[in-house]
Amino acid sequence: MTAETFRKEINEALRQYERYIVCLDKTPDEFETSLVSLLSKAIKAYENRGPNLRHGIALDKHITVILSQADSPRPLCGIYFNLHTPYQKQVAAKSTKAARAPIGDNEDA
Repeated sequence: MTAETFRKEINEALRQYERYIVCLDKTPDEFETSLVSLLSKAIKAYENRGPNLRHGIALDKHITVILSQADSPRPLCGIYFNLHTPYQKQVAAKSTKAARAPIGDNEDA
């Protein structure tokens, strides 16, 4: 099994990428290269999975590839686009201060 085994899924993902995905980091050619690489990693994970595991998964910041065991010899292939923005600011964790508030009607507490 190679990445070319899933050429139909690759072509459909490329068509969707060029049509719907706005990506500042990857051109369509770079996307295809990444997709083939991730598919190869997912195949390796799938072929080397444990006896009770059913999936091989590979991902990067933009794409997730999942191969799932099926009733046929060829696994199912799912290609997902991850939502990511390079403009999202990393928010530092704020320290909070505990506030004392009386419980109930008794304000002497």
